[in-house]
Amino acid sequence: MTWSLLMRVPGIIAVVVTALIWHPTGAGAWADLVLGVTMALALLWAERRVHTAPLPGLAGAVIGGTLGLAVAGAAGKALVAIGGGSPRASFAQAVVLLTGPWLGAGLGWRPGHWLEPSRWLGLARTAPSDRRYKILDTSVIIDGRVADLCQTGFLEGTLVIPQCVLRELQNVADSADASRRNRGRRGLDIVQKMQKMSDREVLVSDIDYPDIREVDLKLVELARRMPGSIVTNDLNLNKVAQVRGVLVLNINELANALKPVALPGELMRVAILKEGKEPNQGVAYLDDGTMVVVDHARRLVGRTVDISVTSVLQTSAGKMIFGRLHESAAGPGPVAVVASAGGQ
Repeated sequence: MTWSLLMRVPGIIAVVVTALIWHPTGAGAWADLVLGVTMALALLWAERRVHTAPLPGLAGAVIGGTLGLAVAGAAGKALVAIGGGSPRASFAQAVVLLTGPWLGAGLGWRPGHWLEPSRWLGLARTAPSDRRYKILDTSVIIDGRVADLCQTGFLEGTLVIPQCVLRELQNVADSADASRRNRGRRGLDIVQKMQKMSDREVLVSDIDYPDIREVDLKLVELARRMPGSIVTNDLNLNKVAQVRGVLVLNINELANALKPVALPGELMRVAILKEGKEPNQGVAYLDDGTMVVVDHARRLVGRTVDISVTSVLQTSAGKMIFGRLHESAAGPGPVAVVASAGGQ
């Protein structure tokens, strides 16, 4: 028998003895004993729920329950006065006194999350017009480009890093696989880099949802309640957040949108770096990482050539631009310029 149970035994005995002394059921000692044991078990269950409940939500529930009790007490007195002390009025008063605190606690639970100290501290440091929360997920932190966006000023508002994301970064950094370990450490370094920015507020949120296991769903729920938008590179999180009505900022989509647009007939000058997968193909790369696949250019590896764009095709991986060698000596043939989402 543990010490925690021994500490609860006096309370259980007190509830049972009180029921036996006051005879609340009026149906005999056995009925009173059953009622006392039931009440003691209900109190134990409520105590365990209180221990696992987040403190801000619990504080909101207490405030809401207190206000509900005050309103229920005034309403109950009015019902008794109107009913003239009849049994129906007394029953209605009892129902109101029981349901008032219950409804008040339920309504105060969700707004209670606004009582989190870190959130109030963040609100106090930020002007009302600048409170635009950007919730970062694990993928975008490991990617690292979010720090560059913050330095350029294109990403405004307060950056929010939930504790679940920090735990996920720590797990990746502690991985036995060297590649995953390096990615996790890079993510932690990016967090420290953003925290050191003098013109950028980084808020580490302690809000958690124990009943939600997936990190992505925790981020979506946090974005809905703050409210805020999610910054990510994860395509699945992007789709889930959009279904739930949460604004998503995808850095990969931003990178693709900023890549230069090639128009039909436009000339490009590229350096053929290696052979392609297909016969007679050569591969080059633009300054932004766009891969250029040039037909009939295998023999031109190591040389810089001019190509002419013939058409543009948008794919799920990015833009694909077809063209041909501009030099007449190279002969006719299509050229494919592939703008991949990863910039490779």
